[in-house]
Amino acid sequence: MAEILEVIMIICFGASWPFNVIKSYKARTAKGKSPVFLCLIILGYIAGIAAKFMNEAFMASKSEKWYVLFFYFLNLIMVSADLVLYLRNRRLDKRSGI
Repeated sequence: MAEILEVIMIICFGASWPFNVIKSYKARTAKGKSPVFLCLIILGYIAGIAAKFMNEAFMASKSEKWYVLFFYFLNLIMVSADLVLYLRNRRLDKRSGI
């Protein structure tokens, strides 16, 4: 049951990232974005993934609970994509003189 609640938490946190990535892509500006915030979120997901791999009970039943890690990795990819778009948009801002 704890894993299901954790997946619900991760899904809720991660539900907004695809919309945020699309918004960043369309906006073509880095205004209003915080790279520090994005890096902290990335670090948090990496820590959560590492914690799963270090948890002996989780690793013993990994074949049954792989879905928890799937959502951690999915969110990590989304936040990383947003960070890449931030860097692209910052470069576009510099070119346009913003």
